[in-house]
Amino acid sequence: MTNRRDFLKKAGLTTVAAAGASTLAAPAVHAAGRPIKWRLQTYAGAALAQHVIKPSIDAFNKAANGEMEIELYYADQLVPTGELFRAMQRGTIDAVQSDDDSIAAPVDVSVFGGYFPFASRYSLDVPALFNHWGLKEIWEEAYDEVEGVKWLSAGAWDPCHFATKDPIRSLTDLKGKRVFTFPTAGKFLTRFGVVPVTLPWEDIEVAMQTGELDGIAWSGITEDYTVGWADVTNYFLTNNISGAWAGSYFANEERWNELPDHLKTLFNLCMDSSHYYRQHWYWAGEAKLRTQGEKMELTSIPDEEWATVETEALKFWDEIAAKSERNARVVKILKEYNAAMAKAGRPYRYG
Repeated sequence: MTNRRDFLKKAGLTTVAAAGASTLAAPAVHAAGRPIKWRLQTYAGAALAQHVIKPSIDAFNKAANGEMEIELYYADQLVPTGELFRAMQRGTIDAVQSDDDSIAAPVDVSVFGGYFPFASRYSLDVPALFNHWGLKEIWEEAYDEVEGVKWLSAGAWDPCHFATKDPIRSLTDLKGKRVFTFPTAGKFLTRFGVVPVTLPWEDIEVAMQTGELDGIAWSGITEDYTVGWADVTNYFLTNNISGAWAGSYFANEERWNELPDHLKTLFNLCMDSSHYYRQHWYWAGEAKLRTQGEKMELTSIPDEEWATVETEALKFWDEIAAKSERNARVVKILKEYNAAMAKAGRPYRYG
């Protein structure tokens, strides 16, 4: 597998600093009779990608039977995560696995990607919202307005918890904490004194060790252990600001349209396989590591105090809804969905 330096050389650049993603050469069109080649970059680093995407890509390459091969690249390996959308749009890379928020997708609904505060309670909420409550159609509508990119599918990841050096047992403990998190989640958390910090994914562990960061609000405990963050943090806050990360697959529209229907179907099946794997991997991991993990001490903010955060989130929802008619439709669905889950009661909602 080529690294970023090799990739840039092949694209005609002599140094990494020679140009940004906008100037990289587009992939060459495959010759007749040769396998179709795609480059797909994920938001995830190498350790995490072994779970969140690699098994499905390996399965695709095997099932494609020589007709197509997808080369998988990890976080920031070819293109910085924040530039992924534009790079894909230009054809520099062919496909992306990430959330809309992190890749700066130029659509109004991008704020709902990643961790939109309290939009979900459980990971199953995300596919339910997209496949049965109308979010899929809204995302297709939004991305149809953007030239060059095809939104393909959304699924759920893990909940959003704080992993910190110092214990968090009240909202006041959050004040002034420098925390690595997602763009929209960070904007929300500033209301409680959190200082959001943006860094390359691969730099987070070192930033925790050097004191540049006080904590991470980017994942659940499964990822903390998987990627090594449990080795550089001491405490895990059981309260979360979202029950599941909402991420998607995207492709360069021209590359997608060039695929024969059977390869499109195969890719759709492999995306579904990825979504399913994450459902049980995270669900099992979150419980197992809370109860059996020995690297992090669990802390909690009292329910009555945490309720003020949930109340503030609803105000945040209304502010986002006011930004566009389409955002208002999404917020309306989120409110109706969560009301239905509460009315349905156990096991959909407790308390």
